[in-house]
Amino acid sequence: MGGFAVLIAATAVAAAVPVPPRAATQAVTPMPAPKQMARPSLLGGLPPASLGGPCLPSGRAYLRARIRGAVRLDIDWRGSKLKCEGAPRLDGSGIRMGFEGRVANAGQVRMIFGIDGAKAGRPGRELPTNLTVFFEDRKLLFATQGGGNCTVDRLTQAPVNEVHAPTPSRRVATKPRAYRLVAHGFCIAPANDLSGRRRILVTTFDFAGRIDSNIP
Repeated sequence: MGGFAVLIAATAVAAAVPVPPRAATQAVTPMPAPKQMARPSLLGGLPPASLGGPCLPSGRAYLRARIRGAVRLDIDWRGSKLKCEGAPRLDGSGIRMGFEGRVANAGQVRMIFGIDGAKAGRPGRELPTNLTVFFEDRKLLFATQGGGNCTVDRLTQAPVNEVHAPTPSRRVATKPRAYRLVAHGFCIAPANDLSGRRRILVTTFDFAGRIDSNIP
């Protein structure tokens, strides 16, 4: 899940850009002029590699999204066109779902949904959601930077059937480790790029993907 962490962390880069110190009005000892500090890349640290996580078999994973604004795009991914990952946040405050695919006129695109209050294996309604959209080929990243702009209004989960090695001694009941998560949602306010000059609005989104739970 390292791709999630660096992608979301990059949305805070613009706010953390250092400001060169002002020259002192008086100086006891002549000091060299401060060097101009280079502005860090807005995409610094973002991995070029794919998410690479396992999606659901038999085309049961999908992502549909309608994007307007600085980028106009209708996404409809499923089957082999789609890569995805999902897991609970480390602090237990929600679930993060990531999807990646290629679009003819936009190149490689990743969408990351941070769903506040969602729990592995449990349904949910009216859940505030953070959204990050990365257009890798164009080097564009947009983020809502808050949970008030987008909402998952319906969320359901069902265990993913997995084959485990039989236990010869006895059969022990275990909790599911993976779920198929299905969600529908919308955004009411745009996601900004890191310069604040460009915006996109994801008016609606629907997705189904796999969440790998950290339940032992």
